[in-house]
Amino acid sequence: MNFRTLFILFFAFSLNIGFAQSNDNTQDDTVKKERKRKKKKKFKLSKIDLAHWKVTTPAGNGKKPQEVEPPAILDYATNKDLMPYMYNDSVRGAIVFYAYPSKATTANTKYSRSELREQMKPGENNVNWTFKQGGIMKGKLAIDEVSRDKDGKHHRIIIMQIHGRLTNKQRDLIGQKDNNAPPMLKIYWKEGKIRVKTKVLKNLNATETEMLHEDAWGDDEGFTFKQEVGFKKFRLEVRVSEGKMTIVLNKNEFKTYENIHMKKWGIFENYFKAGNYFQSRDEGSFAKVRYYNLEVTH
Repeated sequence: MNFRTLFILFFAFSLNIGFAQSNDNTQDDTVKKERKRKKKKKFKLSKIDLAHWKVTTPAGNGKKPQEVEPPAILDYATNKDLMPYMYNDSVRGAIVFYAYPSKATTANTKYSRSELREQMKPGENNVNWTFKQGGIMKGKLAIDEVSRDKDGKHHRIIIMQIHGRLTNKQRDLIGQKDNNAPPMLKIYWKEGKIRVKTKVLKNLNATETEMLHEDAWGDDEGFTFKQEVGFKKFRLEVRVSEGKMTIVLNKNEFKTYENIHMKKWGIFENYFKAGNYFQSRDEGSFAKVRYYNLEVTH
């Protein structure tokens, strides 16, 4: 083997090593990029703008629950007092609302909650909307965990609401101490299904002043959607317009209320609520609800 042949073989060998090293480097870069991509993918945030929401939690001194309004609610992820009840699930990209039985409850209820309350004007409860003005609330959520009762059934959770509110003038007219009015809509998670309850006027001939009293309204028989959502993600949409209310589950099952009760309800102002209004006082009971997305338009 002459010198020229040796040189050619050495040159070819060097090229192969170079190509191999280059290929290895490319593979290393690809692996590193993939690892970075997966790492980034693990940390996600919910798509919820909290600028027009306040939250109520089971925490609080005495019987008054904790409330956090805008702009303080925007720092919920670092608020140590709030974090046990409202925190990020950065793997799933959701906000988790945790609730359990507590003495710190809101007026006219024995149940505690970790629940958002709409504020059309941030930090202000006196600016609300009527059915004539209308509104839409959309949410993507899932039940994370929920305890069971002594019979082995899961405890119920209210996950969305439309709550009525008296204006200051209406409050003073009937001599009520606060602005509280009945909730027109309660949407429950019950044993893996979505159940809807609304209000009906007991006496259709009642005057407007009589209709302002909470005891003028009763509960309807309720409606349960056919689909079973279980512990999977699902979508809910509530659409309100004058004399009409429609609830949509997963964009393919609808329940519409368009009747005299909806028309009569037009005397009230309203606000949307969403989160975890836990319906149990059992010792050791609890629930966690994940919200991936929540938006309201008027």
